[in-house]
Amino acid sequence: MKLISWNVNGLRAVHKKGQFLPFVQKYKPDMLCLQETKAEQGQAEVDLREYEEFWNSAQKKGYSGTAIFTKVKPLSVTLGLPEDLAHKYKLNGDGYGDPNTEGRVITAEFDDFYLVNSYTPNSKPDLSRLTLRHKHWDPAFLEYLKRLDKKKPVIFCGDLNVAHTADDLANPESNESEHGFTKEEREGIDNILKAGFVDTFRHATPLGKGYYTWWTHWRNARERNVGWRIDYFFVSRRLLPKVKKAEILPEVMGSDHCPVTLELKN
Repeated sequence: MKLISWNVNGLRAVHKKGQFLPFVQKYKPDMLCLQETKAEQGQAEVDLREYEEFWNSAQKKGYSGTAIFTKVKPLSVTLGLPEDLAHKYKLNGDGYGDPNTEGRVITAEFDDFYLVNSYTPNSKPDLSRLTLRHKHWDPAFLEYLKRLDKKKPVIFCGDLNVAHTADDLANPESNESEHGFTKEEREGIDNILKAGFVDTFRHATPLGKGYYTWWTHWRNARERNVGWRIDYFFVSRRLLPKVKKAEILPEVMGSDHCPVTLELKN
């Protein structure tokens, strides 16, 4: 079974460039998780007849949003984080709004696992959303994952908007304490690992730089591979024997992010 996660930075834009359908036809994922769709279902006019579509679009038009396209019919689909966790962790918004209304999480339940697709709030260049992320979003999201994991194994993916270690970005020294590489954001990934979830790409490729999933548009960064690895697939540790392959697809164009993949043995 092949799963792919991709921050498309606007599904309509990628589709209009003629790059979305050829990508799906070439890689043929069984399940495709998208972030930053910036659309509602039907707006992109994407016709993937093999797939069932499930969307969590932001209340704000043209902003954020997640979607799951799957060939396997899920038992259930849940949008957002549970209300009790939103209340417990005070996810009632900051100066930018309530992150639980921004279409940032969609969960599909299958016979043997949960698939969680997430688009984590960006801390912003001036770190004005770092407190929301560090004190509210990250702990709420992790408690949600642990709650699901008690029922059945979890696969979760998406744009987490953080490079975990110095190996996960080209210039760690100059970006120390900048958004996407603060100790607070990195602590969020540390806590995910401590809770028993596994970064599948780093499990398959434990050492080395140069493996990135996002590049700025400035100074030909993508051509020079001056990037960041901020898109992930994690699994519950007990799923590790099922993991066959975890890769990054930097050759896929259309967005400032590239897709990441996870292949599981049936």
